[in-house]
Amino acid sequence: MKLSGIIVDDELPARENLRILIEDYCPEINIIGTAGSVAEAQALIGEKSPEVVFLDIRMPAGMEGFDLLASLPEINFQVIFVTAFKEFAVQAFNANAIHYILKPIDIVELKKAVNKLVQRSTQYKNSSGDFEQYLHSLENLQRNLIRENPGQNITINHSKGFKIIHDEDIIHLEADGNYTMLYLKEGKTYLDTRTLKVYEDFLDAGRFLRVHKSHIVNLTHVSEYLNEDGQFVIMNNGSSLPISRNKLQLFFQMVKGS
Repeated sequence: MKLSGIIVDDELPARENLRILIEDYCPEINIIGTAGSVAEAQALIGEKSPEVVFLDIRMPAGMEGFDLLASLPEINFQVIFVTAFKEFAVQAFNANAIHYILKPIDIVELKKAVNKLVQRSTQYKNSSGDFEQYLHSLENLQRNLIRENPGQNITINHSKGFKIIHDEDIIHLEADGNYTMLYLKEGKTYLDTRTLKVYEDFLDAGRFLRVHKSHIVNLTHVSEYLNEDGQFVIMNNGSSLPISRNKLQLFFQMVKGS
């Protein structure tokens, strides 16, 4: 008996490549649909009730795959995560015994991951306690990835590939609707499709502070604080950003160390 599965990846070529590999080399899986966004995946999972989800996660900066899992009222399927960031992901995945495959996808590794998934599928059907432990491991994985990620590199996709940004080069970030504008010390700006909340959760909380609903600042690039006609932080690129009153005390503590 085959397990029903779906593929979630924001890049169509990646979805199609994985679908073809599974159809050609993994007869244990029947792909019943693909999705290119969290919203599409939510609808597809609700409609199809798959037994396995092949879920792409962009790392180290993006946690969209976990956003999908957190948005679901119930998880009653197994997950095989797909990632291109080997050195960052493998330790956390192995520590939590969670299925994963690396990009570019190796057929042998794909088949190994599917075999493990099939074995555990029978195990979880026979023991609800084992499946509850699996769900707990999914939660631990997200916490471990966020905590252990040094936050040194951020990848931003663009039409021709992707840009790697070192977090120490970020002066501040600004919400632009559901997108985020990054301001770098070299004077360049980049617009990313991830929300400011994603960055707030990901960036090092010891150096980055969300001082306003629309702004996150890198405290190492703060040059001045002004309380004239409001509360403002001045960054060393000359930007003047408002500080919410409920963030003032924390801002003072982190900047002044008291």
